[in-house]
Amino acid sequence: MEKNTILAIALSTIVLIVSLFIQTKYVMPRQQEKAREQAAEFEAKKEEQEAQIKAEKEMISASFSETTVQNSEDVQEFVISTNKAKITFTNRGGDIISYQLLEHKDKETDSGVEMVNNITSSNRAFSLSFGGTENPALNDVFNVTKKDDYTILFYRDYEIKDSEGNPKKFTLGKRYTFSPDDYAFKLDISIISKEGGKFELGGASYTLRTAPQIGPRYDKKNRYEVRQVLALNGGKKFRKNISDKFYDLNSVDWAGVGGKYFTMLVKPSSPYDMIGKIKVSSKSENEDGCQIFISRKPVLDETSNDTYYIYVGPRQERELIKYNDQTKNAWNLSNAKFNEALQTSGFLSWIEIILKWCLEKINLFAHNWGISIIILTILLKIVLFPLNKNAAMGSLKMQKIQPKMKVLQEKYKNDQQKLSMEMQKLYKEAGYNPMSGCLPMVVQMFILFALYNVFNNYFEFRGASFVKGWIEDLSAGDSIWTWKRNIPFISAFTMNNLRLLPFIYTASQLLNGKITQYGNPGTGASQSQMKFMMYGMPLMFFFLFYNVPSGLLLYWAVSNIIQIGQQLVINSVMNKKRSELENEKTVNKNVLKFKGGKKKTR
Repeated sequence: MEKNTILAIALSTIVLIVSLFIQTKYVMPRQQEKAREQAAEFEAKKEEQEAQIKAEKEMISASFSETTVQNSEDVQEFVISTNKAKITFTNRGGDIISYQLLEHKDKETDSGVEMVNNITSSNRAFSLSFGGTENPALNDVFNVTKKDDYTILFYRDYEIKDSEGNPKKFTLGKRYTFSPDDYAFKLDISIISKEGGKFELGGASYTLRTAPQIGPRYDKKNRYEVRQVLALNGGKKFRKNISDKFYDLNSVDWAGVGGKYFTMLVKPSSPYDMIGKIKVSSKSENEDGCQIFISRKPVLDETSNDTYYIYVGPRQERELIKYNDQTKNAWNLSNAKFNEALQTSGFLSWIEIILKWCLEKINLFAHNWGISIIILTILLKIVLFPLNKNAAMGSLKMQKIQPKMKVLQEKYKNDQQKLSMEMQKLYKEAGYNPMSGCLPMVVQMFILFALYNVFNNYFEFRGASFVKGWIEDLSAGDSIWTWKRNIPFISAFTMNNLRLLPFIYTASQLLNGKITQYGNPGTGASQSQMKFMMYGMPLMFFFLFYNVPSGLLLYWAVSNIIQIGQQLVINSVMNKKRSELENEKTVNKNVLKFKGGKKKTR
């Protein structure tokens, strides 16, 4: 058992290294070739897209130029509602102060998930500042024109001094355009000279920032929640846990922030011309933040019209992939690759795809994600049962040849090459494969890694109930009792919830270990090691996994219960085989003891 475990870990490491090598050697060149093909396709469409963008920019410039600006100082709020979200604006800066997703409930507030959090009087969503990231957001009151139910314009006159100290007047405008059934919206930012001449704003023309924090409410102590910096930079995915620093992400295809189940992504229409620098902040006036600052390159023309496509919604493949096909989104975006913002298991993502496909097909008739998990677990255990059985039978063969192995080890202890050759012969004669014991462990380890990511990040599990009053949300820990008063140490560990699944999982793991050990009494491991494997590991996992998503614990608990039944079957077969071996030994002894009716002395 001990050797198999070590061998399994070693083999897993080798497989990981080989997989990474294959990815680097073969998969990445194919991806690069695909990227070249996509680039060629992009170039083919470039003229058409540029003409469309130019026409849009001319229209935007006209809409602002035709407006007579009379700077106002009355602070007001405005609301736009779509089928997806309710958005609240302030004319102070022309910013967003609330962005509530209507189709996704926040279980703490029982209302739509609020995607704009930690708002202050000087830091709002999609604020602008002149120049670089170090400058404060504009806090002036803008003029407002609401074009229709889904379009709103904010604009204001400004005067700055150019590099020679000459005053330059211009109009700054922000135009938000929404679609009734799309999670993305369009933000146009225009700078129009009032004097017709060129103007300069220094090292950067302006900086656009996302919300100080995205929703739902972020608790840094919850290690199963996350805030990440996300970007697609030259076709390469960029994903880092939030921290205060500058990232050299010039000319990104898109950038944004992501939580476990929701994300906010910003895609410039012309990234190579527009993006100068990206900064990320993890602080928002002494609160935990997650904010992206995107600086626009210097503008030297008399007019600047920039377009950003901004996605605010679920971190869900079904929604994000729509922006790869221009016929499936309101903005005619194609190959935007927003789906690269999804959290995956890296090279094991292909296993995730299979598992998700199976879950979705099962749920078509189960209509309950908890039941779907149980059915998937049963199917996986049935598929893996032959491997587990062969591994167990292999241990019997190993016990049978152990005496001969000891003889060979003693005989060739000074000749490792000869020992290896003789051992291979012995394995072949006995029909024993040394890898058979660790193969099931490796396969199950990879499946477990992929399942962990599926159960921890699969959007469909969010808010999915299995048993009312017990497992209300498969993406969170189960609960049979909740208390409000903080109890030292206990509250920090339990998050003020008494959970049943961790106890079921631990009990099933202990029983499974006991039955497995009963069927394999001759493991060769020391008593202390066996006690730790049987009792120490399950108890350690109880504390480690107490707050994991209930979907994952449901899988483990059901898997253990099925394994107990399968192990009883394996034990029965092994006991029968062991009896046959004992009878065979008895017969061989009798043959040696009595040969031709005479006692044989040895």
